[in-house]
Amino acid sequence: MNPLARIQTIAMNTLREALRDKLMYAIFAVSVLMTFACVVISTLSYVEGTRIMQDLAFTTMRLFCVATAILIGINLLHREVDRRTIYTILSKPISRAEFLLGKYVGLVATTWLMLACMGTVFAGVSLAAGAPVHAGHVAATAMLGVEMVVIVGVAILFSSFTTPMLAALFTTGIYVVGHLTQNLYHLSAASADPGMQRLGIWLYRVLPDLELYNLSLQAVHGLPIPAGEIWLPVAYALGYASLLLVAASWLFERRDLR
Repeated sequence: MNPLARIQTIAMNTLREALRDKLMYAIFAVSVLMTFACVVISTLSYVEGTRIMQDLAFTTMRLFCVATAILIGINLLHREVDRRTIYTILSKPISRAEFLLGKYVGLVATTWLMLACMGTVFAGVSLAAGAPVHAGHVAATAMLGVEMVVIVGVAILFSSFTTPMLAALFTTGIYVVGHLTQNLYHLSAASADPGMQRLGIWLYRVLPDLELYNLSLQAVHGLPIPAGEIWLPVAYALGYASLLLVAASWLFERRDLR
């Protein structure tokens, strides 16, 4: 069996295990309830109610996809180690790097499946509420999926060397700061202290810029989305996720699994 086939096997097993996890269905059920709640909240506004509803629904999709990546993803990797099933897997002709990459691909597929289901609910609720659904909404939803490529990579990185609790906290922190990196960069650039300016530059280079994947404003207001706002963030996500996986594989190879 070639490496790609081994990675695919691990990925499919990861997806099947995630689909058997009751927590995933609980997350999806809550996300659906929150989407319907967005309709109720939007009725409190006398202007642009449908836009407010869709903006809140996009936020709901983003948060619950991140919750899936963190709560499901980190636990699945830890469960393999905790139950000692990882020894059975690694006793076969498969490297730790292939195992980790298979887990990553399976978890990305899981978040994409969750996003597809939530996107379908979003479209149905929007149409029922009389709100338009167009290509901009599809592009914004797809960019949420690209953001998950980075978030799952971050979750895998921290899971490769630390406990589930710490991995969840670190991943959540990176997610929150990742949506603030542009603001932090501009604040540090406006500072008179050269040290703060250099710190802002390095933080912007090291931490992911997750705000690149937030196209909900353009989608909700029907604004044009240039091609550069699609393919450049996609290339950035692929490059950043690749670096995360290289670091995660290096750490996982040196981890004592006993």
